[in-house]
Amino acid sequence: MTLLEEFTVLAHDQLGRRVIDSTRIDHGLGGALLLELVLAERVDVVDGRVVVRGAGSTGDALLDEALDRIATDRRARKPVDWVKRFAKGTQRRVLDRLVAAGVLRVERSTVLGVFPRTRYPSAYATAPAALEQLRTAILAGGQVPPRTAALGALVAATELDKKLFRDLDRKMVRTRLKEISQGDWAAAAVRKAIQDVQAAITAGVVAATTAAAISS
Repeated sequence: MTLLEEFTVLAHDQLGRRVIDSTRIDHGLGGALLLELVLAERVDVVDGRVVVRGAGSTGDALLDEALDRIATDRRARKPVDWVKRFAKGTQRRVLDRLVAAGVLRVERSTVLGVFPRTRYPSAYATAPAALEQLRTAILAGGQVPPRTAALGALVAATELDKKLFRDLDRKMVRTRLKEISQGDWAAAAVRKAIQDVQAAITAGVVAATTAAAISS
């Protein structure tokens, strides 16, 4: 699965309930789009701005659309700008893709017989492979594959680790996730781009949450 799909599955429990709020999921997915493009060597972050490194189809419609938006934009924007833009509408498309692939199921019901509710329970009884990879990376120490490091950055930025690793020491988990995002496991440019995107997700979540609080 892509980072977007792995992150979405991790953000829902076995019963299909979101374990973090939708704002964090949206911005995590916005960051996941950028990180996929970074890992595919299609974009980079240079002097704090996202720049295109390579053209041509990635073979994934969501990634291709995101790459085209970056390539055709008149301005060189910061990662936080693209995280905010990609956050809009991505969650629904990823959920639909996972349902079509049979990874998640759709369960629609009502609360109190009035309010509609949609859940996306897992189609599998076992924990996602991505979760086990992250747990191993946290507990084992040492270097990790770039994709695992990128997923760890998404989990840390959205505070999803609070839900995924309740049985582990909180301080240890946060320290290890920071080590993973800063570790010497990939080319310096890729590592720096992942750190920039991680910071952008956090900034986007804070801005969105603050705006919602002010308007309420």
